[in-house]
Amino acid sequence: MNVKHKINRRLLDKVADIATMAGQEILNLHDNLDLSVDYKQDGSPLTLADLRSHEVIQSSLQELTPDIPILSEESLEEIHNQRLNWSTLWMVDPLDGTKDFLAGKKGFTVNIALIQDSRPVLGVVYAPAYNLLHFGAHGIGAFCATPGYRPRPIQTRDLRKRGLVMVASRSHWNANLHRFRCSVLPRFPKVKTVYIGSSLKICLVAEGVADVYPRFGPTSEWDTAAAHCVLEVAGGKMQDVDGNPLEYNKLDILNPWFFASGSSEVNWGEFNTI
Repeated sequence: MNVKHKINRRLLDKVADIATMAGQEILNLHDNLDLSVDYKQDGSPLTLADLRSHEVIQSSLQELTPDIPILSEESLEEIHNQRLNWSTLWMVDPLDGTKDFLAGKKGFTVNIALIQDSRPVLGVVYAPAYNLLHFGAHGIGAFCATPGYRPRPIQTRDLRKRGLVMVASRSHWNANLHRFRCSVLPRFPKVKTVYIGSSLKICLVAEGVADVYPRFGPTSEWDTAAAHCVLEVAGGKMQDVDGNPLEYNKLDILNPWFFASGSSEVNWGEFNTI
């Protein structure tokens, strides 16, 4: 399937509205304490909130762009078997950070990305508990907004003017991240680590709040695609530890280990001690 869809501000705003609607479904279930949990084959949790968000996004995207197929984390297995035939698709994580959601933390998101020829060209990340949108598209720009208010443009920051800020998840901190942090200290003696969940880590880099997000652990493509687009449009990049850009709708849906960064003059792979 080789359908290409015109990328414009109307499409971007419509997808932002869809992510916001899905996020409100998640919050409604959380407020009603409907937190029953099942577990998928890989051991990851699955809640009614995941499924309700998936249903809202699925039906809304089908109405908005009926010619573009949808790959969601919660899609049926038959969809996952078909996806390699698609050069254009929506890639969706209806609830990124389910563990944070269940723990009562705020760092969970709704992620929606449009993929064309293995590249994310439009991305929306909505954090319901913060009522915060990060969204962007190539040729249009990257933005941050509270729904209902005027968006503000965002861009990555110049690392040379500040101390280094690294983002990570407390639940995924490991020896590899510790070694990476130690390896950058000779060049950046002042290193601050900010802890937050889900794809918000990438969004903080896109917004110029942080400089680098090293990820030395498993993630799936739907975890990163939307925020990757926002970051790239804001002036940043996502590369594997060898400096190759991340690609999407690969044979293996898992991402390689990567760096999300906003500074083009630093080769973060030089500090990779894995």
